[in-house]
Amino acid sequence: MTAISITQTPKTWNWRGHNITYQQAGETGSAVVLVHGFGASWGHWRQNLPVLGESCRCYAIDLIGFGGSDKPQPGTVNYTFETWGEQLADFCRDVVGGSAFLIGNSIGCIVVMQTAVEHPELALGVAAINCSIRLLHDRKRITLPWYRNYGSLVMQRVLGNRQIGNFFFKQIAKPNVVRKILLQAYRRPEAVTDELIDLLMKPSQDQGAADVFLAFTRYSQGPLPEDLLPRLTCPTILLWGTEDPWEPVEMGKELAKISTVDEFIPLEGLGHCPQDEAPEVVNPILLSWIKQHQ
Repeated sequence: MTAISITQTPKTWNWRGHNITYQQAGETGSAVVLVHGFGASWGHWRQNLPVLGESCRCYAIDLIGFGGSDKPQPGTVNYTFETWGEQLADFCRDVVGGSAFLIGNSIGCIVVMQTAVEHPELALGVAAINCSIRLLHDRKRITLPWYRNYGSLVMQRVLGNRQIGNFFFKQIAKPNVVRKILLQAYRRPEAVTDELIDLLMKPSQDQGAADVFLAFTRYSQGPLPEDLLPRLTCPTILLWGTEDPWEPVEMGKELAKISTVDEFIPLEGLGHCPQDEAPEVVNPILLSWIKQHQ
């Protein structure tokens, strides 16, 4: 089945007075909710939605602050995993109509874990694809060499200046820069298409996008995956592109030692976003796992 076009009109759900964008494929079967990573959107699942939707009710949501969803000023909304976890829980209740298999990529993994921990009745299972390790978290940073710890602190404080932060955001929110970043994250250069660049670039032009970006770069608290994984009570698997330059696979294997993790699945030769880079590899794994726990 072909991918869902990112130009296909998505649906809108109102959450706490804010418009939230999501896309759906499939009308029957178990519910599945897909949660994107930092700076991405539902479109990052465009090659997974129609395949999973053949046998499931499959949804992909834009977290508040990202994609086509509203981007209210930080302070009016706290851009934290607790906020996104509540958003996802309410989405399951209001739109999905109950429990679902929760699947995330990168920071989306922590969002689905947060939801499953705080609202276990809504989680049929959790699948985490290249989970964010959160190396800039306060508790992680103190373990770094002093110069890296100090350097990241300085960078966060510099970006806290709105003028400097906005200038920095404008420098990286350019198609050629985004392409270079993606070519680091992906190991199959042919997967870095113009369509992928467009789906990441479009939301960056929205009012408030820079403020959300900068708020998250300064967010060094909240839960870590090793805090949430031991508290999960549903079936849980970790998928990991072995060539991820940002979230090392060896750190993923350490997370897999937590007793609540049922299986660790290495995805050989893939990078940080395997669901988009190699959907033909990831989709069958997810479908098999869902079928096993339906």
